[in-house]
Amino acid sequence: MKIMPLPQFEADADPERRSALTVAEQAARLQKPSTIVVKYGDLGWVGEYAWEGDASPGCGSKILCKTHRGTEIGEMLTTTCENSGCGKSVSRQEMLEFIENSGGKDYPFQTWGRAIRVATVEELQKHDALRDQRRSLLEQFSTLVEKHQLELRPVDAEPILGGELITFYYTSEDFVDFRALLPDIREAVGAKIEMRQIGARDEARIKADYEKCGQYCCCKNFLKVLKPVSMGNAKLQKHTLDPLKISGRCGRLMCCLRYEQETYKDLKAKLPARRSRVGTPEGPGTVIEGKILVQLVLVKLEADGREIAVPIEDLCDPDAAPRPADPLRGLDPEIIRAPDDGEAPPARRRRRRKPKAAPQASAGPAEPSSDSADPASGAPSPGKKKRRRRRRRKPNEGRGESDGAPAAED
Repeated sequence: MKIMPLPQFEADADPERRSALTVAEQAARLQKPSTIVVKYGDLGWVGEYAWEGDASPGCGSKILCKTHRGTEIGEMLTTTCENSGCGKSVSRQEMLEFIENSGGKDYPFQTWGRAIRVATVEELQKHDALRDQRRSLLEQFSTLVEKHQLELRPVDAEPILGGELITFYYTSEDFVDFRALLPDIREAVGAKIEMRQIGARDEARIKADYEKCGQYCCCKNFLKVLKPVSMGNAKLQKHTLDPLKISGRCGRLMCCLRYEQETYKDLKAKLPARRSRVGTPEGPGTVIEGKILVQLVLVKLEADGREIAVPIEDLCDPDAAPRPADPLRGLDPEIIRAPDDGEAPPARRRRRRKPKAAPQASAGPAEPSSDSADPASGAPSPGKKKRRRRRRRKPNEGRGESDGAPAAED
């Protein structure tokens, strides 16, 4: 069957009439970059270097660089020139603005150096072999530290590809004088030595891998300047205050608590303060609590004490708020007849308990007691009987008769 060309498909196949180019056409039009940005080192140094190679590398390519530390392997991030590299190229002005917003002078950025060429297979294999060399260097470093009895804890040893420099990372609570240690280390490794003291967060940047969220640690992946994080960040975002749940691999509060801090501040500024008086569509009330993300306010109404959630767009001046509606509206007035203001509710009659009848005496009527007589007239009061007190029976009384023993005679 013969394929008939359709006009709409022919228009898409014509390069002059298409709005976008294919990947092959885009690669053919690209030019060799003049400057590239690479990342290198355990602490994530970033450098912008002039490109001296012939090829056009893409993002993620391994580049042989000459940095301020020596010859080492770096990873290409982007280019800072137009019409070169890949589609993720940025201008130099955009890169400088990013650095300024990400830490400014504290950002680990270098411009002294050059990007030589794309790394060869032999250079990449040699770079991977440095991992085994790191273990032996760290063991030598730990042995010499114990020998000199220094109060520091070795973390890692970082050699570079050219062998010009070996950096030893350590942690310590106080300042350590290691001048006596340097000659021994230099003699053991045979290279230039750099001792760098780091903190717990930099240690996690070197040694850690994944965080509890399932992603690579921010400090190891992209975060360059580690700004302080306080418990106030967690309180503002309504996080749990359990340190075990909001701490990262370094044992400090997680850096991601700072990411949404400015957003939470801006949203919280729009909410009214607690215990302030506001107006709602159902009448005035008092603010109990505010929900930052959903922008809702929990208000306790003054009319009936109900608690309702109101969006901040519906809040108004409490004096201009509408009067609360009658909850009994629409019912028959005879059914919901309310008592007058001056009418008091009927008093509840208290029932009195009837007195128990006095036991009748077997030997005739009892003589009136002198206590029951009227003190003024001296005659007993008619109709009043003295209440006899019932004598409590002793536990041993009457046991003799029940046991069958004879009663004692007078």
